[in-house]
Amino acid sequence: MSDSYFFSRTDLDRARIQSILDDALKGADDGELYLEYGQSEAFVFDDNRLKTANFDVNQGFGLRAVCDESTGYAHASELSEAALKRAAGAVHAVKSGRGGAAMADGPSRTNAKLYPDDNPLGAESFEEKAKLLADINEYARARDPRVRQVSCSLSGSWEAVEIIRAGGEIIRDFRPLVRLNVSVTAGEGDRQESGSYGAGGREGYARFITPDAWQAQVDEALRQALVNLQAEAAPAGEMEVVLGPGWTGVLLHEAVGHGLEGDFNRKGTSAFAGRIGERVAAPGVTVVDDGTIAGRRGSLTVDDEGTPTSRTTLIEDGILKGYLQDRLNARLMGVKATGNGRRESFAHQPMPRMTNTMMLAGDKDPEEILRSVKDGIYGVNFSGGQVDITSGKFVFNCTEAYRVKDGKVGAPIKNAALIGDGPSVLTKVSMIGNDFKLDPGVGVCGKAGQGVPVGVGQPTIKIDRLTVGGAGA
Repeated sequence: MSDSYFFSRTDLDRARIQSILDDALKGADDGELYLEYGQSEAFVFDDNRLKTANFDVNQGFGLRAVCDESTGYAHASELSEAALKRAAGAVHAVKSGRGGAAMADGPSRTNAKLYPDDNPLGAESFEEKAKLLADINEYARARDPRVRQVSCSLSGSWEAVEIIRAGGEIIRDFRPLVRLNVSVTAGEGDRQESGSYGAGGREGYARFITPDAWQAQVDEALRQALVNLQAEAAPAGEMEVVLGPGWTGVLLHEAVGHGLEGDFNRKGTSAFAGRIGERVAAPGVTVVDDGTIAGRRGSLTVDDEGTPTSRTTLIEDGILKGYLQDRLNARLMGVKATGNGRRESFAHQPMPRMTNTMMLAGDKDPEEILRSVKDGIYGVNFSGGQVDITSGKFVFNCTEAYRVKDGKVGAPIKNAALIGDGPSVLTKVSMIGNDFKLDPGVGVCGKAGQGVPVGVGQPTIKIDRLTVGGAGA
């Protein structure tokens, strides 16, 4: 099927392209030609009207030659033999002084398919999508007189990817991705607060645009907004923190996940570098990155180097077991690639990135965990955060949180920030719930200017001591 996107509509000829690629990669340790064709659309409804409706088509290639630690990379949005020849000349410089090197073996093959090939963009009409957003807006505004603003968006994309290696190996993947987001602002007097909820995955729109599904999203966004209308100023200081299941795993993603990517550890810039086999978390803490969960936003049948994704154990029962690897860093570190070589598009080089990163469930009842808290907070939702990879220090802002005293969940609080560092926060996990949950499918991860879709997940957990930034005690 990819022939219709990369060869039938262009002057590219498979035999000639393979010959150019083989010559370009002669003497290289690794490399590939990455072909991409994609369609995307986005609808935004705001201020009681359809504000934007976009449709885009993009295509192009990226040619990479790798020698030792050096990479030559050239890309173009023009799919032509002339453009590929220019790219081949550009990547030749990285091989200066080399000759006769054996090309690394290609990635293993898989028959697994984690999502359908079908393009989701054409299943529903423009009119149906616009009406859906109008219906969401009308339903949300009718739910409560305190609703002052409703914003909702629907987006989808589909990519055809073909990876060609020296010698003629070809790997293909077809990648659907959809997402529906709802944001509600509610107000009383001069005070306004917002709540939001989104859902998505690597599938068509059908599951997300049924009335039961989108109405549940609206109800959840409104619930958050109304909770925040009653929120008090957050306390400040070091205290016990309980994190709810699901989306709160974004703290794990940022505070620990990035520090476990192979490039940072090979270069020694991660706080976890050189610590394989050491205890880096409390007993019971097991963290995995799993790109093989069918239909999930962060999943891939193969990564952007053609390696099948895998379930990689990073931390097991508190002991550091491994890192996330692309082909380049795996080769230089003498380990196997884990299927985590990802790129934003053909215009970007692949690098080690997370897929679906999660802490596995423990055996504690969530209610038991909350009852154990003497003085702390219960964080249910985050807006995201920032982390310094070298030190592991992070800051996260809670969008929904509650005060907890003597085991009882009290008033909601606002403007609570969680401050700590990745290497120590997991050592302070004292209780792990049995209620593991994945996020609803909205994660985006940024690294080195590249954004890719990801997933997170975790059960309810208790962290014995964590700094909370707020207005005061």
